[in-house]
Amino acid sequence: MEQIIATVRGFDGALVLVPEPGGDSPELAWADAFFYYAPDGQMPTNVQPYGTIVTKDYPDDAASDLDPPGRWRVNIHVDRATFQDLTGEEPRSLSRPRDYAAADSVMPHPVYGALGWVSVVNPGERTTDTVVQLLHGAHDAARARFARRHKRTTAS
Repeated sequence: MEQIIATVRGFDGALVLVPEPGGDSPELAWADAFFYYAPDGQMPTNVQPYGTIVTKDYPDDAASDLDPPGRWRVNIHVDRATFQDLTGEEPRSLSRPRDYAAADSVMPHPVYGALGWVSVVNPGERTTDTVVQLLHGAHDAARARFARRHKRTTAS
C-alpha cells in the first residue's frame, strides 16, 4: 500500500490525502488514501478523487472483506474502454457474479463499478503494475479535466 501511495505522490501535480486522527476528516476515513490532481497542492472543491485506497469495510461496502488485518483495496476510476478491457463488461451492464474479496484481481468496484470504477484487493505480483498504470492514466485524465475547467473559467 505504501508503495502505491509513494508512486502516486510522485505524479506531477498529485495531491494524496491520508486522513489521520485529529484532522478534519471523519473517523471512518482515517488511514485511507485519496488521490487528486491538484497542481497548487490545495484540496480541490467539487471534484471527486480519481483513485482511493480503503483499509476497512464501510457500512455500504463490505463485499471485499477488508476488516481483517492486512487487507486493503485500491479503487481507480477508468474510462469505458479500459473498464471493458479489464472486466469484459460495460460499466452500466454488470451482470457477472464476482468474488469481490479475491486478492490480486482486477474487477469492477463492488459499489461503484457501474460508474466506471475498478478495484483490486491487496495488489500483488499479477496486478501491481496494472494498478500503477491505471492510476497514472486516471491521473492524466484528471489533469485533462482540470485543464478544461481552468480554460473555461479563464475564458469567461
